[in-house]
Amino acid sequence: MSFKGEVGAESGVSEVRGVSKFTDEPGELDEALQDFRLSVHAWSEAAFIRPRTAVEPARRRIWRFAAGWALGCVLVAGSVSGGVFYKHHLNEMKVTQARIADQQKLLAEERSRQAQSEEEDLLAKVDRDVSREVPTAMEPLARLMVEDENQ
Repeated sequence: MSFKGEVGAESGVSEVRGVSKFTDEPGELDEALQDFRLSVHAWSEAAFIRPRTAVEPARRRIWRFAAGWALGCVLVAGSVSGGVFYKHHLNEMKVTQARIADQQKLLAEERSRQAQSEEEDLLAKVDRDVSREVPTAMEPLARLMVEDENQ
């Protein structure tokens, strides 16, 4: 490993490679660091080489399980509430249809009463017209005659 360049030029250190800064001989510390470096490289190579099995984390399975249950509960609740709403709607429709039928029945009865009263009025008018003693054209003369009899 070389520290030349930016740091080396400014600090005056030309190269650090197992050689002490102050002496030209390798030191005990440098050897220990060299051994540590080699052991770290060996360990990392061994860690990368060994076979691994990919295991899905347990948290994802738990969340999926919980989400599945929650979705299932929502679907069941929606189905039940939909059925209850539909039944309530049908009951309201039956009540509304019964009210409409009652109103139509009342209207029909009122119309029949009105038709009967109109018919009775017409029959009464015909009866009055038929039971007249004098035709309408002769009424002014009939009045004169009635006045003459009274005098």
